Amino acid sequence: MKFKTIFWPAVGLCTVGFSIWLLVNELRGFSLDDLGASLAAIPLHHWVLSGLSTLLAYLALAGYDHIAILHLGRKVPFSFITLCSFTTYALAHNIGGSVLSGAVIRYRAYGSQGLSAHEVGVLVALCSFTFALGALLLGAFLLILEPEVFDGFVDFLPVSATRASGYAILLFVAAYVYGSWVGLRPLQIGSFVVHYPRIPIVLRQLAIAPVELIGAAGIIYFALPEAGNPGFLVVLGVFLVSFSAALLSHAPGGLGVLEIVFLAGLPHMDPAAVLAALLVFRLLYLLIPLGIALVIVLVFERTQFGRG
Repeated sequence: MKFKTIFWPAVGLCTVGFSIWLLVNELRGFSLDDLGASLAAIPLHHWVLSGLSTLLAYLALAGYDHIAILHLGRKVPFSFITLCSFTTYALAHNIGGSVLSGAVIRYRAYGSQGLSAHEVGVLVALCSFTFALGALLLGAFLLILEPEVFDGFVDFLPVSATRASGYAILLFVAAYVYGSWVGLRPLQIGSFVVHYPRIPIVLRQLAIAPVELIGAAGIIYFALPEAGNPGFLVVLGVFLVSFSAALLSHAPGGLGVLEIVFLAGLPHMDPAAVLAALLVFRLLYLLIPLGIALVIVLVFERTQFGRG
């Protein structure tokens, strides 16, 4: 038990250290004055657009839990689900190991609403799969529309960056939709049983995850300068790869991982401008939600203590 407790945090910390070392080597000769100038050069209306993109992303994130609760057929207040989802993602994205940390937070919250450990496990699994499904669907469309978006990652992607790969991924997604339509039997792993989502649930999955990723990528896109900006589709593709890498690294907040992958994906842009946009992303998508989430947790725990 002790090994399981320390393994993923250790992986995350090692990833952070290695990524920061890579980042330091990448930014030799880089001036903090350049970073400050890049932040100051972001127009006010672009800050507003980045803020609206953050709101869109978190509204979509709340949809993950609503979809999972609908799949479970449980009655939980709409406001409770929304606040729980916001708090879970705000904390998990900053803590790292988002699946594990998110499971702990959700179990504490939804347990107070009568959900069992098994139901919370199904909820966490469905939320994670919804994100993966959305990332695949979005990646497939990007590969079909503009495969050169992924040229900077050809050595790291599990599939070749071609239109054929995009169509193959779409076939996989279509197979999932077909399985829901025909009503495949539940997946059983030991005592853990997952029932195949119904078509209305699947359609919601296909819609909500791409919206969340588009919103999150929009934060960075609007914070980038117009000079040398490669366009939203390129920024979206780079964000898709870098954010997925940050999540898989289990590093707290994807620290270092997000930056080094994003810089690799936009090699022709001014590094100071890219880092300034990523700082805006960290502020709006990670740090401010973290502060709000901590307040929500304190209020929740105080309420639970009062009931006890």
